[in-house]
Amino acid sequence: MRSDLCGNVTEQKLDQQVEVCGWVDKRRDHGGVIFIDLRDHSGILQVVVEPDNEEAFKIAEDARYEYCLHVKGHVRNRPEGQENTNLNSGKIEVVVDKYEVLNKSKPLPFMLDEDAGEAIRLKHRYLDLRRPDMQKNMRLRSKLTHALRGYLDSMDFLDMETPILTKATPEGARDFLVPSRVQQAKFFALPQSPQLFKQLLMMSGMDRYYQIARCFRDEDLRADRQPEFTQLDIEMAFVDQEDVLNMAEGMIRETYKKVLDVDLVNPFPRMTYADAMSKYGSDKPDLRIDLELVDVADAVKNVEFKVFSTPANDPNGRVTILKVPEGGKMSRKQIDDYAPYVARYGARGLAWIKVNAKENGREGLQSPIVKFLDDNSLNAIIKKTNAENGDLLFFGAGDYTTVSQYMGELRLKVAKDLEMVKEGWQPLWVVDFPMFEYNDDEKRWDALHHPFTAPICDENELRENPGEAISKGYDIVMNGVEMGGGSIRIHQQNIQSTVLELLGISKDEAEAKFGFLLEALQYGCPPHGGIALGLDRMAALMCGVESIREVIAFPKTSSAICPLTSAPSDIPASQLAEAHVQAIYPEIEDSEEDEE
Repeated sequence: MRSDLCGNVTEQKLDQQVEVCGWVDKRRDHGGVIFIDLRDHSGILQVVVEPDNEEAFKIAEDARYEYCLHVKGHVRNRPEGQENTNLNSGKIEVVVDKYEVLNKSKPLPFMLDEDAGEAIRLKHRYLDLRRPDMQKNMRLRSKLTHALRGYLDSMDFLDMETPILTKATPEGARDFLVPSRVQQAKFFALPQSPQLFKQLLMMSGMDRYYQIARCFRDEDLRADRQPEFTQLDIEMAFVDQEDVLNMAEGMIRETYKKVLDVDLVNPFPRMTYADAMSKYGSDKPDLRIDLELVDVADAVKNVEFKVFSTPANDPNGRVTILKVPEGGKMSRKQIDDYAPYVARYGARGLAWIKVNAKENGREGLQSPIVKFLDDNSLNAIIKKTNAENGDLLFFGAGDYTTVSQYMGELRLKVAKDLEMVKEGWQPLWVVDFPMFEYNDDEKRWDALHHPFTAPICDENELRENPGEAISKGYDIVMNGVEMGGGSIRIHQQNIQSTVLELLGISKDEAEAKFGFLLEALQYGCPPHGGIALGLDRMAALMCGVESIREVIAFPKTSSAICPLTSAPSDIPASQLAEAHVQAIYPEIEDSEEDEE
């Protein structure tokens, strides 16, 4: 039906016949000659309908925005001075010989070149996807998956599938449940990840596996979360952590080169979890920002200012400073506006000091809190932070976890506001994660990665001091975004049972939920490990967009609704009965208007 794509018709086709198809992007009538900008995914081509072609001209007079056309014509140079250097086809135009309307379009609910709201874009996603930006995103994503598959195929990984209808297992989020029609009152769960199945494949002697897998989690949504998402899952047998990191790093480096023509640093830097939290207040630090946290507990242990001295003397407390070079130029209002921002992350306030003239001691420092600190403490703070005149010091004080979180967020916010984020790509491996984190609400340990991550220590050490245990877990971070994570897995049944026990999972519960895995571990299970990369996040990073909804063809909203299809929807009672399910609807009180 077409010989060429619109964006590919260039001066190389001069004086040749071409057939193109696309949508009307613009229509202009200049002195009896009709100009149409015809658009397809490759770009825009100027089509000219001249009045001496009476049949085509008559039809073209009715052309409107987004009409779908088929055009046959010959290529000629544009008149001198009318070239468009912004278009690949900008030096030529196609004079129409044959003009056909494949389908008319009624007026669109939004213009494709306007910044329409997300709600209307998602309701009419098939129109939204016509926009050049979305076309670019979808094609980059396709190129990304092709590059990943190519690399893994070249490394002898098997492309295998794992079940979508499976057993509910606790992996950190609520499961989506699917009732079984055949097995009454029983349910499948949609997989939160292929984690257990890919481990079982290693036990099956498959050696190297990968899968671009659909995953499902019933959790609260945000820009980088969807109820259904895609990740690249990889598993390898007879490997240690170094083997997995080297393989994944090579894959990511080659993929960035093929997709973006970017040469990533070689090797990727590595950082322990402890150092990441200490320096950046985050386990996914953005290394494009040259700002670090500096702990000053030793400098304020003996001050009368309890806001500082109390956490400074608490083993689980933290007093730290974010130094902002030349931040003293900020107004008092700009500084004060950061307090409500960090309050979202648990801060009860945000103390600060402007360093105006450090050579003048306390007289050269500007802040409401200077009067609460002695000269020795102030001098120690200036020395520890290497503060210079014109710098601004933000203080965080409280329990270690909360302070780290809000100071880490403050670091990102300040850097963005002051345009301190460097251009480029900064990958990072974060390693040596703790095995567990303590859940104060439920008074028990939670797995920091997942319950199948191997510890560095032996079983006895794990039991004696679970809070100090370090795991063989690792995350890959790109520009401050956790792009993926993985671990060396537990391959011994006794270690796996111990970890489940420490997580408060009883033997009976462990058998009910993980019995098949615990049994499989007893049949010569090899050491194995792997990694999972969020494909949606990778694509969003490469496309330079904030939300993964911009790289998913048909995403859900933040309230887990599909505006296009109106899913989720009511199901007829007869269909529910077949699945042995009864829907219980919440009672809704009648309004006074309804009662009348």
